Amino acid sequence: MTVAMRPQISACPACAAAPAAEALAEREAVKDADLALSLPTIHCAACISTVEKVLNAAPGIRQARVNLTQKRAQIVADAGVTADQLIALLANAGYEAHELDATALRATQTDRAGRDLLMRMAVAGFAMMNVMLLSIAVWSGAEGPTRDMFHWISAAIALPVIAFSAQPFFGNAWRALRVGKLNMDVPISLAIGLAVVTSLWETSLSGEHAYFDAAVALTFFLLTGRYLDHRTRAIARSAAEELAALEVPRARRVWPDGSETEVPVAELSVGDLIRVRPGGRMPVDGEITSGTSELDRSLLTGETLPIYAEPGQAVSAGEVNLTGPLTIRATAVGRDSSLHRMADLVAVAESGRSRYTSLADKAAKLYAPGVHILSALAFIGWYLATFDPRTAVNIAAAVLIITCPCALGLAVPAVTTAASGRLFRRGLLIKDATALERLAEVDTVVFDKTGTLTAGTPEPTNLDSLTTEELSVALALAEGSSHPLSVALAGAARAKGVEPAILDAVSEVPGYGTEAVWNGQPVRLGRTGWTGGTELDLTASWLRIGDAAPSAVTFTDQLRPGAAEAVAELKADGTRILLMSGDTEGAVAQLAQKLGIDNWQANCLPEDKAERIASLSETGAKVLMVGDGLNDTAALAAAHVSISPASALDAARAASDIVLLGTDLSPLPEAVRTARAATKRIRQNFRIATWYNIIAVPLAVAGLATPLIAALAMSASSITVSLNALRLRSQP
Repeated sequence: MTVAMRPQISACPACAAAPAAEALAEREAVKDADLALSLPTIHCAACISTVEKVLNAAPGIRQARVNLTQKRAQIVADAGVTADQLIALLANAGYEAHELDATALRATQTDRAGRDLLMRMAVAGFAMMNVMLLSIAVWSGAEGPTRDMFHWISAAIALPVIAFSAQPFFGNAWRALRVGKLNMDVPISLAIGLAVVTSLWETSLSGEHAYFDAAVALTFFLLTGRYLDHRTRAIARSAAEELAALEVPRARRVWPDGSETEVPVAELSVGDLIRVRPGGRMPVDGEITSGTSELDRSLLTGETLPIYAEPGQAVSAGEVNLTGPLTIRATAVGRDSSLHRMADLVAVAESGRSRYTSLADKAAKLYAPGVHILSALAFIGWYLATFDPRTAVNIAAAVLIITCPCALGLAVPAVTTAASGRLFRRGLLIKDATALERLAEVDTVVFDKTGTLTAGTPEPTNLDSLTTEELSVALALAEGSSHPLSVALAGAARAKGVEPAILDAVSEVPGYGTEAVWNGQPVRLGRTGWTGGTELDLTASWLRIGDAAPSAVTFTDQLRPGAAEAVAELKADGTRILLMSGDTEGAVAQLAQKLGIDNWQANCLPEDKAERIASLSETGAKVLMVGDGLNDTAALAAAHVSISPASALDAARAASDIVLLGTDLSPLPEAVRTARAATKRIRQNFRIATWYNIIAVPLAVAGLATPLIAALAMSASSITVSLNALRLRSQP
C-alpha cells in the first residue's frame, strides 16, 4: 500500500524546566513503586497471612502487604518483577489475583475524596436541622434554665459535627497559614471558630443568644459549594503518566550468537539488537536491520494507515509492528527515546496550564485579607466604644459570618455544575473546573486532521474510473487482506454491487500487498514500487493485472459528522481557524480547501504543534486545541483549553479539558457560547455577592445584625446565587 512516510520525532529543545523535573521524578517514583493486585477471593486473617507469606518469599519482592477491607495487595518489588509472575504464584497457592494499575488506584482515591465530602455535608445538614429545631424553642421565648438546656444540647450536637464536617476548611486554612498565605478557608475557619467560641462563652454565662445553629449552617452551605466544585472536576489521569504507561517494560535482546533473551528495557544500551515480533510495540528508538513489515504509527502521528517498514528505516518507541518480525538496532533508549521526550514535553505543557488563575482565586486574593481587617476593626472599634469584650466579640463574629464567602464559594461551582450538565446533554464532558472560564476566552481554534476533523477511515474516491473487470479482481484481492485500505476498498466495491473474481494462490506479502493468479496471469494489489505504479501525492493503492499498466485506487478520509458545520459556525463567530496535521501536504491541502480553512500546516511533528500554540499564546491568542492523537498530546496540554473526542488515545483524552462523547463535532460552537454565558453568570453572581456585602456589612459593623441574623442573610445570598446559576440550564 502506498502511504506517505511520516517524519521522525526529534528531541525536545527545552525540557529542563523545574516543573518538568518534578513531574519526571514523580513518574519515576511510580515506576519503582510498584505493583497492586486485586484479591477478590480472600476473606479472613488466614488468607492475609498466606498471601503475604507467598509474596514476600518470591525473588525480587522487598515488601508485600495485604488489605482485607479493600481485598488488595500492595507490593514493592525490583524492576524485573512482573505482575504475571506474582499472579501465577498466587494461583498456585489457590488465590485468584488481578493486576491493578496506578490509574485505577488514583481514581479510587478521587472517588473516596468525593464520598468524604458528601458524608461531611450530610452530617452537617442533619445536624443543622436538629439544631434549628432546638433554636425554635429559644426564639419562641424560652428563658432561664430551659434556654440554657437547649443551648447546651445544641452545643453537644454542634461541636462534634463541626469538628468532623469542617475539617476540610480547618486543614486548608492551617496549611495556608503555615506558609504565610491567606486563602478563602482562613476567614471561613475563623468565622466558624469564632461563632462556636462566642456561643460557648454566652452559654456558660447564661446569655440570651448562642449561635451554634449559625456555625453548623455555615459549615453545611460551604460544604455544599465545595462538593459542587468537586463534582465538576473529572477523575482524569495525567497525560504524562499515560505516555509513560506506553513504554514497553521488557524486550527480546538478540545476542551475537543469534540467541534471544527477554530483558528489562532499562538494561538495554545503544547498539543492542532487539527482536520485535508481529503485534509488539517498539521498546526503543532504533533502525531496522532485518525483516520487512508494516508499522502502525497512529500513537505518534495520529494517522491510522500503516507504513511500510524495511531495513535501514528508523523506528520510534511506541510504534506497533503489524505483520512481520523485525530486528532493530537501538539508537536511543530510556529517557532519550522519542516517547520519553514526548512525555517530558507534555509535563512541561501541563505545568504551564496549572498556573491559570480562576475568577474565584482572583476574588479570594482581595477578599480574604479584607474580611480579616474589617472584622478586626469592628472588634477594636466596639471594644474602645463600650469596653465590653462580649459585645465586641459578638459583633466581630457577626461581621465574619455575614462576610463569610458562601456566595463567593458557590458562585463558580454552582454555575459550572449547571453549565456542565447542559453541555453533557449535548455530548460534551467537562473535565476541569476552570475549563469553562478558559473556553469563554477562546479566539483561536487549532484542529488536528485525522481522527478529529476526519473519521480516520479511508474512503475510495475513484472507483468509477475502474472497469468492472478491474473492480472484480481488486475486490477479490482486497478481501484477502486486513489492511485498512483493502478493507475500505472491499466495502466500497461490495456497496456498488461488485462480485469478486475467482482467484488462485491468493497470498499476502507483508509490507507490500496481496497477489494471486487470475485466468493464468499474475495480479497484484498494493504498494507503488511493488506493482509498478507511479508515486502520487495522495494515499493510493495500485492494481496490476498481468502486463497491463497498473491502475490507481485513490483514497481520502471521511469527514467526521458535523465538521463542516462546526468550522463554518466558529468562523462566523469571528474565531480564527487553523489546521495542523502530521499528514502529507496534499491530503491536508485537500481537506483545508474542502472546509474553507485558509491557514494550515502539514507534516507536523508533536513539537511543531506545541511550539506553534506556544507562539500563538505569546502573541495574546487564547487557543482552543482539538485533537486526538499522541502527536497532539503536548499541544492539547499547552493550549489555553483543549477538547478531544472520546475515540481519542487515552493520553490525548487525559491531556484535554473537555471530551466530546459522540462522533458529531457540531456541539463545539455551542460549547463556546455556553462557556461565555456561564462566565457572564459567574460575574453576575460575584456582583450579587458584592451588593449583599455592601448592604449587610455596615449593618453588622453597626451592631444591627446578630450572628444568627448574619447566618440567615448569608444563607439567603447563597440561595440567590444558586438560583441564578440554575437559570443557565434553561437558557436557549
